[in-house]
Amino acid sequence: MSLYEELVTLLPRERVRRDEPMSRHTSFKVGGNADVFCEPSCAEELARALKAAKQAGAPFTVIGNGSNLLVRDGGIRGLVIRLGDSFSAISVHGQELSVQAGAALAKLAAAAQEHALTGLEFASGIPGTVGGGLFMNAGAYDGSLSDVCTGARLLKLDTMEEAVFSASELRLGYRSSVLQQGDLICLEAFFRLEKGDAAAIRAKMDELNRRRREKQPLNYPSAGSTFKRPQGHFAGALIQQAGLKGLTVGGAQVSEKHAGFIINLGGATARDIIELIEKVKAQVYETSGVMLEPEVRITGEG
Repeated sequence: MSLYEELVTLLPRERVRRDEPMSRHTSFKVGGNADVFCEPSCAEELARALKAAKQAGAPFTVIGNGSNLLVRDGGIRGLVIRLGDSFSAISVHGQELSVQAGAALAKLAAAAQEHALTGLEFASGIPGTVGGGLFMNAGAYDGSLSDVCTGARLLKLDTMEEAVFSASELRLGYRSSVLQQGDLICLEAFFRLEKGDAAAIRAKMDELNRRRREKQPLNYPSAGSTFKRPQGHFAGALIQQAGLKGLTVGGAQVSEKHAGFIINLGGATARDIIELIEKVKAQVYETSGVMLEPEVRITGEG
């Protein structure tokens, strides 16, 4: 029995697909096919899918919204598991929030605002999920998840057991966390916020989103900021100083609106984007001596 055939006995058939284009599941809108793709709706279904992949000897990849992911044109072998809308419950208890990994960060910020809780306004315009956000310790406008996260419930891949990790055990740093070791999957995250005024929270969210619209090329597919912030510098400024705004490879371009973004003008391939990333890195190093490190995660086969 193939992995696909096994999975359709374990999960609802409509949530298991073969040869799924990853361009449908990444904000760059590029990427080849996943051999098998599924969307579990609970931790039990996730565990079943993972066990099936292990038994089949197939590699697996777990994704959220794909907003910080670049899939190569050859696609992804084995199983891709997406934790999305079907894995996205948000519970609010006073100042405490429990949030499944597939919940959108923007929806989490909106839920906090509705309960007059402050501390997640920065997340209102981040397109990722809670699980992906925790993986990267997502942040913007001087805020990050590490400021408000009190812990998370994770699945240990070696034993397939669940465990609650404290905030310190998550080791949340600049665009980093313990999840990047590769042997843990976030199932649920916990946050503690401060009481605030719902109207003031909404006003702050609106202001941050206005600033995003003005400064970022949101009308083109991208993965947000392409590069991590180098210590003592800003990636976008270094790229602009190197004269790279508007540099194009195929359908990929260094945004003329914000040099820190590489965008898909339409018809870009993953190879175009990767080649442009390498050109930017080389030119910035030549002009400034700073080696940029991609923030976007690159996976799959060329």
